[in-house]
Amino acid sequence: MPRTALSREEVLDAAAALVKRHGPDALTMRRLAAELGTAVTSIYWHVGNRESLLDALVERTVDDLAAIAPRGRTPAARIVSVARALRRELRDRPHLVAMVHERGLTERMFLPAQRALAKEVHAAGVRGARAAEVVRAVQFQVVGFVLVERNRERAPLQSPGEEALWDAERPGPDPALARALARPVDSDRLFTTSVRALVEGLLGASARVPD
Repeated sequence: MPRTALSREEVLDAAAALVKRHGPDALTMRRLAAELGTAVTSIYWHVGNRESLLDALVERTVDDLAAIAPRGRTPAARIVSVARALRRELRDRPHLVAMVHERGLTERMFLPAQRALAKEVHAAGVRGARAAEVVRAVQFQVVGFVLVERNRERAPLQSPGEEALWDAERPGPDPALARALARPVDSDRLFTTSVRALVEGLLGASARVPD
């Protein structure tokens, strides 16, 4: 029996989950109704047609990224925290972010994170064009890193892979480097290390980010 009590938020939650798992092409009103155990007419009543539903998901994605809050004791630490949160959000919802981009709302989506970064850059004593450079450098680092991660994940199986290639280099002039590159990459650690180095370099040595 179709369920009678259903909210708009429940519909959007289920729709977002479908898009996250299978992409926007998998989101049909019939499939969404089946996921929710309700009638298709109930879905239309809550969110309108499919295009209206996609628009609502896009708006919600934009709002979710606006909720990123800086954490940390210093401006530099808070900048790194914003970068880490932004990367996490982008990685968690690639299909939804792609929908935002397709609707020409990418800049609006990033604006809250830019504002949060600008506030911390100002707190670090940086102003004007230099402050804008810091904000954009951090944003570009996040987006570029996520794109590289996504490309690596979707790439065909490499044979030999990076680990095997570097494993053969161990007798070379820097065996410790070869051993490290023969191990799988720790993306979380690499991202944090690179953002810390970027922030410290742009803000100055006094802006060292605590471990």
